[in-house]
Amino acid sequence: MSYYPQFAGRWTDLLEKLRGQRIVVIGHQRPDGDCIGSQVALCRVLRSQGIDAVCMNPDPVPRRIKFLLGDTPLVTRDDAALAGRLAIFTDCADHARAGDHVKALFPSPLACFDHHVSNRGFAQHNFVDVDSAATAEVLAGLFFDAALPVDATTALALYTGIMTDTGQFRFPSTTRRIFQLCAQLVACGAQPAKAGIELFERESVGKLKLLQHYLGSLKFECGGRICLGVLPQGIFEQVGATVEDTEGLVDYARSIQGVEIGVLIEERPGTIKASLRAEHGSYRMDTIAAQFNGGGHASAAGLNCPDLLVNFYPRLVAALTRRLAEIDTAQS
Repeated sequence: MSYYPQFAGRWTDLLEKLRGQRIVVIGHQRPDGDCIGSQVALCRVLRSQGIDAVCMNPDPVPRRIKFLLGDTPLVTRDDAALAGRLAIFTDCADHARAGDHVKALFPSPLACFDHHVSNRGFAQHNFVDVDSAATAEVLAGLFFDAALPVDATTALALYTGIMTDTGQFRFPSTTRRIFQLCAQLVACGAQPAKAGIELFERESVGKLKLLQHYLGSLKFECGGRICLGVLPQGIFEQVGATVEDTEGLVDYARSIQGVEIGVLIEERPGTIKASLRAEHGSYRMDTIAAQFNGGGHASAAGLNCPDLLVNFYPRLVAALTRRLAEIDTAQS
C-alpha cells in the first residue's frame, strides 16, 4: 500500500539532493505535539541516511512534550551550528510562522512539509497535503512508502503528532489511513500509553488555575452558537502559569453542547492572541483568522493582532456571526 503516491518521486529526489548537505529542521513558534513530533522524526530519519541534520525551534520545547526529543540534536535559533545549513520547515503554514528572526536567517527554505489549508507553498520543494490531519501523518506516510527506517523514538514522535492534531482521534480529520499508519508506528515501537500519560497526566497546578479562570470568563454569543473566554493581561503571573498551559483550553468552550465555535482570547500589552475552534472544516476558521493577521486549519486556527480587547471582541464576534450566517444560507 502506498500512502502518498503523489509525493513518492519528489521525496526520493529530495533525499538524493540532501546527501552531503547540512540541514536544519525548523518548526513554528509556540510548538505543539505535531510540530515537535514532525521535527524530531524528520531529523532522525535524515540522520539515519547519513545526512547531517539538527532541529531548531524559535521557542523552548514545552515541558509536556520534551519526552519526544530522545537524543535528537536540538539547537537554539542563534546557535553558531546553524551557519551554512539549508532549512527545511515542518508544520508551518507560511514562512513567517517560525518568526521574523528565523525567516530572516533562512530567507530561501529548501523544503516544507505541512498540512495546513492556508499553506501556499513557500519553499523550493513543498510537500503539503491539506487532506491530512497532521504533518506527522504526511511524514509517516512518506517514510513508510520509501521503506525508510523508523526507530522507536521516531515512531513515538510521529504517533504523538498524529494523536494531538486529531484531538486524540476525535476530530473529523481522523481517517482509516490514520489508524493504518498508527498501527505501523506501534509496530515500530511507539507506545500509545506513554504518549497519553505524558501529554494528559502531567498537568501543572498553574494550568488548572488558568482553566478555572478561563471557564469563569466564558460568554455566549449568537444564540449560544459561539462561546468565548478571555485570559486577561497578567493572569499568567497571578496564577503561576506559563503560555504553554493554554494548550487545550479552547476545547472546553467548543465542547459545550450547542456551541459550534469556541474561542480563547489572551490579552497582552497592546496585542491580542486568539485561538479558534469549530465543529468541522466547513467553518473555515483559517479564513476568519486571516482577517486578523492569522491562519491555520479549517477547523482550528490562531491569530495575533495589535488591538485592545474592547475593540477586538466585537470585531471577532461580528466576523464569526457572519460566517455562521453564510453556513446557514448554504445549508438552506
